[in-house]
Amino acid sequence: MLQIVSSPPAKPLLMVLHQENSTCGRVGQHFAARGIALDIRRPCLGDPLPESLHDHAGAVIFGGPMSANDCIEAIRRETDWIAVPLSENKPFLGICLGAQMLARHLGARVAPHPDGMAEVGYYPIRATAIGRAMVPVWPSHVYQWHREGFDLPADGELLAEGDMFPVQAFRLGAAYALQFHGEVTHLMMCRWTTRGHERTLMPGAKRRAEHFADRPVYDPAVRRWFAEFLDRWIEGRPAASQQGHGRLPALTQAAAAAT
Repeated sequence: MLQIVSSPPAKPLLMVLHQENSTCGRVGQHFAARGIALDIRRPCLGDPLPESLHDHAGAVIFGGPMSANDCIEAIRRETDWIAVPLSENKPFLGICLGAQMLARHLGARVAPHPDGMAEVGYYPIRATAIGRAMVPVWPSHVYQWHREGFDLPADGELLAEGDMFPVQAFRLGAAYALQFHGEVTHLMMCRWTTRGHERTLMPGAKRRAEHFADRPVYDPAVRRWFAEFLDRWIEGRPAASQQGHGRLPALTQAAAAAT
């Protein structure tokens, strides 16, 4: 008699959020559709982080209103905790604040724009050869919500660059950083531009109406790219290493030259 042995369920993904009303957006939607459970934790509200990712498929640290430079115990603890996925070579993704935490953990500088500029709204990016080897077609514009950026860490591989903030995406092994927000849904954009309206008034920021005018123009390409990026990230299918290529100078020098 043929015995059917069912495969074990996929391990959950650890989702690290920073506010009570924060959601995983398209990241959560994408992996839930693939049947992968989400282990959502909010360390800033007292949730613990695991000592190992043995029981998780990977981890994502999302954005938030804090700075990676803040002297807040929860922020320092999260930044230090990134050593866990790095040491275990587990898929790790940092988005905005999470990306800045990864950069800081790796010894790179996180700092405001030298002229006080902010990226809030849709802005152009350019994929490097390494980025295009991972995902061939990248969006021309992505959604941003930040006023700090980071230098490229030592041994990091640049995946995408921008004008105002040069380093927009990088990777180091199985760890990836995205300065921008591919995960943002229409509802999230409504919430951010309402509750964080003052950010849209900063130098360099786009006004609220521009966010919604630009979304139907740029978001379809972002949605397609992000789905492929997430699949390649979790399945560990990056391009072959091209160490030493696609690098940028430090944030201050490059940003000053671009403005």
